Amino acid sequence: MLLDFTYYNPTKIHFGKNSLDMLKDELKNYGETVLLTYGRNSIKKIGLYDNLINILNESGKKVVELPGVMSNPTYNKVLEGAKLVRDNNVDLILAVGGGSVIDCAKAISVSAYCKEDAFKKYWINFEEVSNKIVPVGSVLTMVGTGSEMNGGSVITHEELKLKNGRVFPAEVYPKFSILNPEYTFSVPEYQMISGVFDIMSHLMEQYFSGTDNNTTDYVIEGLLRSVIDNARVALKNPKDYEARSNIMWSATLALNTMAGLSKTEDWEVHMIEHQVGAYTDCAHGMGLATISIPYYRHIYSYGLDKFVRFAKEVWNVQTEGKTKDEIAQEGLSCLEAFIKECGMVTSLRELGATKEMLPLIANSTILLDSGYKKLTAEEVLEILEKCY
Repeated sequence: MLLDFTYYNPTKIHFGKNSLDMLKDELKNYGETVLLTYGRNSIKKIGLYDNLINILNESGKKVVELPGVMSNPTYNKVLEGAKLVRDNNVDLILAVGGGSVIDCAKAISVSAYCKEDAFKKYWINFEEVSNKIVPVGSVLTMVGTGSEMNGGSVITHEELKLKNGRVFPAEVYPKFSILNPEYTFSVPEYQMISGVFDIMSHLMEQYFSGTDNNTTDYVIEGLLRSVIDNARVALKNPKDYEARSNIMWSATLALNTMAGLSKTEDWEVHMIEHQVGAYTDCAHGMGLATISIPYYRHIYSYGLDKFVRFAKEVWNVQTEGKTKDEIAQEGLSCLEAFIKECGMVTSLRELGATKEMLPLIANSTILLDSGYKKLTAEEVLEILEKCY
């Protein structure tokens, strides 16, 4: 652990089949008015909406609703929620859904009392939050993003064609999150496997950086193996509680900042996908799955030893009689085979991208310098063309 760090995470987690029972106690810590925000109708179909309304009513709360949060939440939706917060003097934002809903709730929490253009201030200029922050709590129904235990908030500005992420400080993290794996049983397979790759990508973005022997890397390898094994079980039986619970907790651990401790981290795959998403509105995990193999084949030689370790420790690639390059390539082939085994998307064309979009995506992608190689816009375009 060569890089200094301070670790702090203020989010309280209630996990398990009876975790919703803890909501009433949590609500005692907040004022009268709750903004209940969610996606479309899935929480109503599984009966969760009615359960929540009953608990909120029994707790004496006034409920204001913001339904219809989309899979890639827009800044316009954030502004809609921010107005509801101000108009109703909201005391708590309760986000019910997956990472998109929770990301949107965090964005609303920092934007509601911002006197300036919040997107420009917080998602473009990355300024410190200088205004009142409204507390957020969450009830998770779809896994992948880890948003339930971190400060991340990815928002799409449709007019600017920008999908930008911001990791806010601990004051913006959910104060509590309720994780019941049974709520994920009804998630369509496409969304489930999209979430699975989102988890894996979070772990790989942190893993593929540095040359030291970091304890965090051992943690990441174990989480990757867990996700791979349990995804295979869940694909065969979506209602396997143990598999779904393991995937759910792995997603939280993958991005509650623990897996990045003492790491420089990469995140270029996410930067490219964010702009793919800005132009196509694709499922985030599917975009990551499409980009990852061409990206890693482009940069693996710059971090060869770590890619060899990835092949050995995550995919159990046998090394006898093989060069380091061959081992690393075989590890990436194993990852590619798993992507196909799960039925994930492997082409930008399938995600709705056109050939004309590719230069626009490449030229608007943020280029980071914390992984094994800093890309140029030309290299991003080359990667995009390979996965088109």
